[in-house]
Amino acid sequence: MSVQPERPPRTAMQGQTAMQRRAVARVHPELLSAFESLPQFSDPYEDIQAAREGFDAMLAAVPADRTGVDSERFEFPRADGSALTVEVYRPEGGAGSGGGEDAAPGRDLRAAENGAGRALPAVLHFHGGGYALGRSLPGQDHAAIALCRELPAVVITVEYRLAPEHRYPAGVEDCYLALEWAAERAGELGIDRARIALAGKSAGGGLSAAVALMARDRGGPAIVHQSLCVPDLDDRVGADEAADAEGAGGEGADAGSADGQGALGARVTTGRSVRRSWEHYLPVGTAAADAYAAAARAGDLSGLPPAYVLVCDLDPMRDAGLAYARRLMDAGVPVTVRNVPGAWHGFELFAPETRVAKEMAAHWTGQLRAALYPVVG
Repeated sequence: MSVQPERPPRTAMQGQTAMQRRAVARVHPELLSAFESLPQFSDPYEDIQAAREGFDAMLAAVPADRTGVDSERFEFPRADGSALTVEVYRPEGGAGSGGGEDAAPGRDLRAAENGAGRALPAVLHFHGGGYALGRSLPGQDHAAIALCRELPAVVITVEYRLAPEHRYPAGVEDCYLALEWAAERAGELGIDRARIALAGKSAGGGLSAAVALMARDRGGPAIVHQSLCVPDLDDRVGADEAADAEGAGGEGADAGSADGQGALGARVTTGRSVRRSWEHYLPVGTAAADAYAAAARAGDLSGLPPAYVLVCDLDPMRDAGLAYARRLMDAGVPVTVRNVPGAWHGFELFAPETRVAKEMAAHWTGQLRAALYPVVG
């Protein structure tokens, strides 16, 4: 009697086209199981309210660990009289306890335990979410809490107005207003005004780049560093895919992309989905964004603060991020660049315990810490 060999388990590589197999093969080996478990990608703009409610439910299911961190919410008026809300995260017993502006710029203040009684650097942290969602629950911003504790720093999150109800320039003007507010109240908040940084992921990275431009052009508060993590800063991303879709009657454009990105696109962010976010963020009828909407459109990048640009290998925004980093370098701006191989946009949300995700977070945090706590002779 013959014995049939045991059939190997089915994986994401089986039952697929050659292009799909090549695309999946680009995923980092440590991330493959997380990739295989991803749900089908859904367009949040089909029902933006439902997408926001689903995001809030996901956040509520995983409360943040606030150990060692306090936070306080503030409201202040916009030009139209409506209120902008920010949340200020501080190390317990640290910033805001009278340090004010007495600290010398650039001095490493970590020698004082938790910064107690001393001014701390500040990070304006702008959340991601395609300019349309992504706002944390009150007191629950995981990224802000981690930065506050690990740097340490005063971290200010901004509840900027969201698209499509509030299109550009509402969101970025809110972020710039928050920067001005933080600088003006530096003494009260325990902030060293000479050490203010901007940071954000995805749309938050795009907003950080735009606010840096605005501060330069408007003679605004000094910024010591801009941290751009997988930044969404170019409205032209996805234009080629959109053109392909039109030429194909709107069908199969993703699957036909030359590099196989479309084979990944049923599960991850693609250029077409990025383009959808810009369609909802920019004013109706906009043919080309201006520089404060899409920083990649800026003609002059000189005089901007030193930057950190992190991209992911399988992210449709990778090339735009790398091009922006190169242009910053060419303009004389100090830039540190890091690419995460085999990773897609937002992979760390689905594989937070992997070495790849932890190394990415450590590098991002380390670069921000080095900018805020420079080594001086």
